[in-house]
Amino acid sequence: DVSFELIRSVDLTDLYEYMTWLSRERKLQPATRARKVSSLRSFFHFLQTKDQLLTENVVNALELPRQVKRLPRYLNVEESRQLLNAAASATYEYAERDYCILTLFLNCGLRLAELCSINIRSIRDEKMTVIGKGRKERTVYLNGACLNALDAYLAVRPRTAKTDPEALFISRLGRRISPKTVQYLIKHYITQAGLDPKRYSTHKLRHTAATLMYQHGQVDIRALQQILGHVSIATTEIYTHIDDRRLHQAVESNPLAAERLSRPPADTDEANIEEQN
Repeated sequence: DVSFELIRSVDLTDLYEYMTWLSRERKLQPATRARKVSSLRSFFHFLQTKDQLLTENVVNALELPRQVKRLPRYLNVEESRQLLNAAASATYEYAERDYCILTLFLNCGLRLAELCSINIRSIRDEKMTVIGKGRKERTVYLNGACLNALDAYLAVRPRTAKTDPEALFISRLGRRISPKTVQYLIKHYITQAGLDPKRYSTHKLRHTAATLMYQHGQVDIRALQQILGHVSIATTEIYTHIDDRRLHQAVESNPLAAERLSRPPADTDEANIEEQN
């Protein structure tokens, strides 16, 4: 049993041994181990400040495991077209809806919850309003592909709407489409497109939109931050590490990149002098 005497006896060496055990024996990743540290800090902080059973929080001196940021997976242009074509070739009643959903994901970089919460009245001309994290409202601009897909879907939507008339995307039951349903649809079309459903998910479509905009849209990182609705630019900066091709192009675009060393043939007398030296 764990007693307060045992907790009071815990020192920094014990904590580092625990972290080593989590890594070597439990095979836990750095992110998981970091959450363990966070939980321990909160627990020891409670014992120190609320119950006053500890005089200090020894966990505060424990360093967090170093985490390597993984680059997000995304579809390239050709794979994105394959996915859209899979929905475009569908012949069932809700094909226009599904195609529109995929188009908005791939062009606007929406979060799953944002897409499901879109109302028809939120769309005005070439832009729409979405509610992001923290109930923050932001404007999303719609390109030609989005407008075309929306027009095609709205042309058939009135015939299927039964309840929740404000919702843009509705389910077969006439209700606002649920995140779970959208995830199922995305997985279905990823499979239909010949892509790996284990590798790509709904959120990967958001990564795809962000990456393609950054690679092909000449968009700077601040603009991309606003498009995606990120509070911190640090979250957006991960996309700057994806495009090594642009880094290479940037170096090649230097006006001095074409300069080459060009020297006349060595004079015979000078060559002899070099040999003597």
